Amino acid sequence: MRHVHFTDGNEIALLHSGAAFYPALIAALDAARVEIYLETYIFAIDDTGILVRDALQRAAARGVVVYVINDWLGTGRVQTRQLKQTLGAAGVQHRAFNPWFRRGVARSHRKLCVVDRQVAFVGGLNINDDFISDSGHAIPLPAPRWDFAVRITGPLVHDIYREMDAQWLRVGHMKLKARWENFKRLRHRPPVPVHGETQAALVVRDNFRNRRTIQRAYLQALGRARESAFLANPYFAPGRKMRRALEEAASRGVKVTLLLGVGQFAMQDAVAHSFYPKLLRAGVRIVEYTKTQLHAKVAVVDDKWSTVGSSNYDGLSLFVNQEANVVVQDPAFSQYLREEIEAGAATGRVVHLSDFQHVRWYKRAAYGAAFLLYRTVIHIITLGQDA
Repeated sequence: MRHVHFTDGNEIALLHSGAAFYPALIAALDAARVEIYLETYIFAIDDTGILVRDALQRAAARGVVVYVINDWLGTGRVQTRQLKQTLGAAGVQHRAFNPWFRRGVARSHRKLCVVDRQVAFVGGLNINDDFISDSGHAIPLPAPRWDFAVRITGPLVHDIYREMDAQWLRVGHMKLKARWENFKRLRHRPPVPVHGETQAALVVRDNFRNRRTIQRAYLQALGRARESAFLANPYFAPGRKMRRALEEAASRGVKVTLLLGVGQFAMQDAVAHSFYPKLLRAGVRIVEYTKTQLHAKVAVVDDKWSTVGSSNYDGLSLFVNQEANVVVQDPAFSQYLREEIEAGAATGRVVHLSDFQHVRWYKRAAYGAAFLLYRTVIHIITLGQDA
C-alpha cells in the first residue's frame, strides 16, 4: 500500500451539491485552453448531462484535447454508446470503463476532473440531474441530492492529473502520435502555482497498489480521534475493522456521529440496521437523513482532518471498486465541512437503541438474513479479503 502523500500550498473550495458544483465545473471547462480529463461513474443524458456534454464539445471545437471516461455499468450500455457517438463526432476522446465486465466485477466509481493541469475537481457528484434519484427509476427527489465535491488549485492538481492520465492508459492505449502531440502542447506549461495554505492528498483505491488505502486513512483518523468524528455516507455496510474503529472511538469518549442515507434500497437499509444495536450500545450517534437522497461521502475528525470523495462505507467501495477521495488537513476547511454535516444531521431522524428493543422477530431475522447474504456475496467477490 502506498503512503498518503500530502502537498502544501493548495486552495480547496467546498462545493455543496449540484447548484455549486456544476456551474464551477462548466466554467472551468469553458476556460480550458489545452487539455481536459473527466472521469465519472454516471454520465446521464439529462438536462445536467447535456450542459456538461456541450461544454466538453465546445472545448474540443476550440482545439482543447478532451478525454472522457465513464463507467459502462454506472452510465448504462445504451447511454454509453450514445455518448461515445456524440462526443466522438465532436472530437472528444471517449472510453468506457470495463464494458461487459471484461476485466472482472470492479467498477470505476470515481468522480474526477482536471483542466489544463491547473484546476481539479474531486467528489461524490456524478454527471446527472440533482433532482432525480440515481437508483435507475427516474424518481423525482423532494430536494436536491445532498452531496459534496471540492475545487482544487495548487500542487495537488498535478497528483490528480497523473492519476487520471494513468487511468486513461489503463482503460485503453493512447497511440504514440497522439501522446507526442499532447506532450508538445503541454511541455511549455508553467508549473502549478501555490494558491493557498491547505495541506491535502489524493487517496485512491484500486486493485493494484492501493487496495486498502482509503480504508486505512479512515482507520488512522478514527484511531487518533480525541474529541469528535462526523461521518456522512449513503451506503453503510463496512467490514468489521471499520465498525470496530467507530465503536472504539466512541468508547474512548469521542463524539461519533454517523449521518446515513436511507430509503433508496431496502436491502441496503436492512444490512445497515443489522449493525445499529452494537454501534448504539458503544455510544455512536446515528442519524438517518430523510429530507432527500443523501449521496455525500464525507467525514471530519477533531475539526482538523477531513475527507471528500466517492468512497462509500460498503464492501464494494472499500474492497472492490476504484474510488478517489481527497484528504484535507486544515482546521478552517474541516470546521466548515463539519458545520455542513451537522446542519444535515439537524434535519434527520435520530436513531435510539430503544427503537430496536421492540422490533418484531421477523424484522430482526430479515436484518440478519440481509447481512449474511451481503457478507457472503462480498466475501466471494473479494476472495475473503474483506475483513
